[in-house]
This record gives sequence, C-alpha cells and structure tokens, in this order.
Amino acid sequence: MKLKLLIILLTCFYLQTKAQDAPADTLQPINNPTMPADSTSEESEEEEGDDEGEEEEEEKDTTPAKFRFRIGADGTYTSGNVNRALAQFTSSFDWNISKIVKFSSSPSYVYGQQNKALTERETFVDLRSSMLYEKRFYYLAFTSFERSNLRKINNRFIGAGGFGFKLVQKKTAYISVTNVLLYEKTDFVVNEKFPDRNLWRNSTRLFGEYTFDEGKMSLSHTIYVQPSITEKNFRWNGNLILKYQLSKNVSFRSTIENSYESIVVPGRKNNDFRWTFGVVFEGRK
Repeated sequence: MKLKLLIILLTCFYLQTKAQDAPADTLQPINNPTMPADSTSEESEEEEGDDEGEEEEEEKDTTPAKFRFRIGADGTYTSGNVNRALAQFTSSFDWNISKIVKFSSSPSYVYGQQNKALTERETFVDLRSSMLYEKRFYYLAFTSFERSNLRKINNRFIGAGGFGFKLVQKKTAYISVTNVLLYEKTDFVVNEKFPDRNLWRNSTRLFGEYTFDEGKMSLSHTIYVQPSITEKNFRWNGNLILKYQLSKNVSFRSTIENSYESIVVPGRKNNDFRWTFGVVFEGRK
C-alpha cells in the first residue's frame, strides 16, 4: 500500500515538473513587464520581432525630435504710488528638416505701461538656419526684424552669416560660440537731428545651458557682443534664465535681461535691465 502511494506521488511530481519545463513563449507571465512612460504597445510588439525590427526601433528612439517648441509668459503688475504693468511673451521653435539643415525662430513681444502711459511695446521676429548642425563645427545664417518703443526704433532689419563651434557637448552641459558678419539697417523715430543707421557689425555669441536635479532644473545664458566695423557704434546684450520643471510640459522660469547700445535716441538711456518671472510650456514631435 505504501509502495503504491509512493509511486502515485512520484508520478504527479514528474508531470508537474514537465509542465513547468515548457518553452517560455507558451507561458503567460503573471505580471506584465514594467514599461517606460513613453513606450507603447506597438513598440513592445516590435521589440519581440526580428533583429532588424529591433535595430530600426532603437535608431528611431535616438533620433532627435523633428519639431520642438517653447512658449513662455512673464509679467508684473503693481498699483498705488506707482501703477506699473508689464507682460512679456517669448517663444522658440526648432524644425529639423534633415540631418544637415535646421530652422529656428525665437519671436517675442513685450508690452508695458507706467501710470497709464505706454513705456514698452517691443516686437522681435527672427528666422535662423543652421547647416551641418550635428557637427562640432557648423554654419549659420539669420535675419530678423525689430520694433521698439523703448528705444524709439520704427524698425530694424538685420541679415547675417557665419559659423559656430560647440565647445562643450555633454548630457548636463552644452556651450557653443558663434561669430557672424552682420548688416544692420535701423530707422529711428527721430530723424531730423538723429539720422538712421546703415552699418556692418561683427557679432559674437556665447551660449550655455546646464541641467541639474536629473534634468528638472536648468540654467542657460546668452551673451552677444556686437561692435561695428564701419563706424563708432557698440552694442551688447545678454540674458540669464533659470527654469524649474513643474510637470512634463510646464516649467517655472525666471529671466534676467540686460542690453546696452552706445548710440541711442536723445532722451533715452544706453542701458536697459529687466527681471521677470513666469511659466513656460514646452512640447515636441
């Protein structure tokens, strides 16, 4: 009796062991594997396919977004002894046509009042193109239009071309320097005693961006130094931007800006400083 019972137990144990030794692709996992937040079920199915499909998917993941945008809004409002209102809207767009050519633009608009009098109405629109932008040494050309109530400028047109060089290109730090030959035509509001300007400049830009706290916080700076090469006229401007990510697409931003021009309309100061706080919305495709 005991022998028969032992034989039955051994037989059951053998059948159970054979069931567990079945090929892995015939068993349903108890729990689904953890997927990255940006992955899809289609990507998962392709990863389980042939090697060629897996390589194509990996290459697709490492390709930078073809279109990226950033839209920000800053502003201040005070009332009482001084009535002050300021609204600033900034944006940036990057469009990668191919691995050779990329187009970018950073239009902005600033509107300000003090004691119900218009002080600022600044419009800026530009279009930039970069060639061989994935290389360490690349080429660029751009044009821009500017209108400024603050500096009494009816319109200012700029066209430029030159080259750029990436000094640092790491995951947490990026620094580049560009140098271009620039033509500038400025139409000032006051023309009787203050003639318009048509001149050539050499423009050098230093740009840097650094990320901290696993990418949640970033610090960037841009500095332009633009001496004239055809007359005595010097201009420089720069900004410092601190950004902290609040969600996937929304970030808090604080911006410090300063600009200087040696030649300005009478009654206007050479230097302007602005410090604003606001939010930024970002996306990519």
